[in-house]
Parts: sequence; C-alpha cells; structure tokens
Amino acid sequence: QVQLVESGGGLVQPGGSLRLSCAASGFSLAYYAIGWFRQAPGKEREGISCISSTDSSTFYTYSVKGRFTISRDNAKNTVYLQMNSLKPVDTAVYYCAAADCHTAQDMGILTALGDQWGQGTQVTVSS
Repeated sequence: QVQLVESGGGLVQPGGSLRLSCAASGFSLAYYAIGWFRQAPGKEREGISCISSTDSSTFYTYSVKGRFTISRDNAKNTVYLQMNSLKPVDTAVYYCAAADCHTAQDMGILTALGDQWGQGTQVTVSS
C-alpha cells in the first residue's frame, strides 16, 4: 500500500521543540519532492515547507522560516521537520505529501500534488 504516515506530534510549551517524521511505505520517497502542510482549526490547509528530490533544496513559508528545518533520509525513506521556538500559532494538524517544491521556490506558494491526505499528526503549543 502506497502511503505517507506522519508522526511525532504532541503537546509542547511555547519555545519548545518537536521533530515530525513522514515515513513512506510502498514506494521510494527518494524520487519525490515532499512538503509539509498544516491545518489549524477553522483555517485552510497551508503549505509550510518542502524539500526537493534532486538536490534537497528547500522552501519555507515566511511564518516558519528560521525556526523550522526540513530534511530527508532516503535510506530510511523518511522526511523530517524539526520545529524549534514553537509558538501557539503553530498549533495545527501537520501533514506531509508529495509537493510542487520547484514552484514553491519560485513563487512562494507550496501546493500538494494530488488530493490524498493521511491522518496527520497533531501539534499543540500551549502553556
């Protein structure tokens, strides 16, 4: 079964850190640009970061730039999102998906390829 599974979310205090994982099964993640997306309560899903398949170049939306770091380990078939200096506004369900990272790097807007989403992982930043 071809799928991406997100994990690593949880409850963290403001200023804290979490590392999310996006594990692929049924296919090799190495051939795909992968993006992280999030959806806060009452808001639309937004693309926040991606990493290309070719040279591991990255994109970050303004709200997370300098705080979040995306990386990939093709040997483990996994993409990570290290989140530091977390804020309450980062509270959301986080998803990963194949993404158009090239356009994001050029135009500043990250979109997913396709419309299939996993269950995501909940991140709650609260004191």
